[in-house]
Amino acid sequence: MKQRDGIDLPDGIQERHVAPVRGLRAHASPLAFVVLGATLAVAATGLLGGAPAPVMTVNAPAASLELKIARPLRSGLFFETRIRVTARQAIAKPVIGVDATLWRDLTINSQVPAPTNESFKRGQYRFEYGGLKAGETLEVKIDGQTNPPLIGHVAGNVTLLDDDAPLTEAHITIPVLP
Repeated sequence: MKQRDGIDLPDGIQERHVAPVRGLRAHASPLAFVVLGATLAVAATGLLGGAPAPVMTVNAPAASLELKIARPLRSGLFFETRIRVTARQAIAKPVIGVDATLWRDLTINSQVPAPTNESFKRGQYRFEYGGLKAGETLEVKIDGQTNPPLIGHVAGNVTLLDDDAPLTEAHITIPVLP
């Protein structure tokens, strides 16, 4: 067994392993600071998620449809979606339709207020609410979570209908990052 300053060194440990480090090797690599700085700069831009959700508004003669959907999403992330319908004329049976492709590999945890009726028709999840008079607003909050296998993007339409008659729709594409 070798010794250093009167202390036995374990097998496999040599004098060079315990010698003081001098010169550039004694300090952190400047490359580490560059990589950390670049990572923080990219994160601050919001390109990797975490930025405020953009709002999309589609105006039609019967109503306006406003969507606030988080983009981009990250795998496993909880997210919130808000849908606001403002009636410009009476809507007897407002129905919000969400394409099944838009909710692929997403888990929807809650929807407030709860619709009076739910169905699946023509490739859409349909949510029926009580009638709206001209000037009234319906706001729906949907909480969900991305499932871990989902990476890439989801896309589809959110449609506002009066019973089965389409009033307006918005096409949404949501990137999903790992």
